[in-house]
Amino acid sequence: MPTKVHVLPVEPRETTGTSSASALRAKGMVPAVLYGHGDAPRHLSMEGRAFEDLAARHETSGVLTLVHAGKTIDTALLRAVQRHPVTRRVIHVDFQRVGLNEAVTARVPIATVGVAPGVKEFGGVMDLLSHHIEIEGPADQLPEHIDIDVSELGVHRHISAGDVKLPKGFRLVTTPDTVLITVEASKTARQVEESATAPQEQLEPEVLGQKSEIKA
Repeated sequence: MPTKVHVLPVEPRETTGTSSASALRAKGMVPAVLYGHGDAPRHLSMEGRAFEDLAARHETSGVLTLVHAGKTIDTALLRAVQRHPVTRRVIHVDFQRVGLNEAVTARVPIATVGVAPGVKEFGGVMDLLSHHIEIEGPADQLPEHIDIDVSELGVHRHISAGDVKLPKGFRLVTTPDTVLITVEASKTARQVEESATAPQEQLEPEVLGQKSEIKA
């Protein structure tokens, strides 16, 4: 299912630099830059809460319509989010200009579908090694997520990026042999398995009453 075009209100930013950015953050705003298509970068700002809400609801993997004073100023993809190392608050955002029909590369979230037999029937543990897959295709058709069916995944089995069925018109950018999902035996099951296969120490039987021979 193609992603919706989400609207994000922004404000032009007349001044740049560390002091200006700090002043914006003190007001609950987030500095941002819009670049691409050979045009000069455009400095913007937006409400931190509005951006966080959008990111929480849609992961901002699709096209964003940047709006100022009720008018669209551009359509863009989110390319980078910088967060404070301690508070994790957003401190800067990078946007890239895109046309709606333009072919773009994007990281799209992964969603698992079904129940893996290796988990349900054999007590294995499923591990999602990557939460995103990178694909290329029309900007206005970017899916909000990629569904991956795990209903045939047994213990010691995995799904690689090359196994994923992509929407029509998209190609895989992630390396095909990149492992995305695995099912492995649980820690307890592994211990039992290792115990069963471990070589047993061969002990020589002791013969009662036999004295050991002592050599001078």
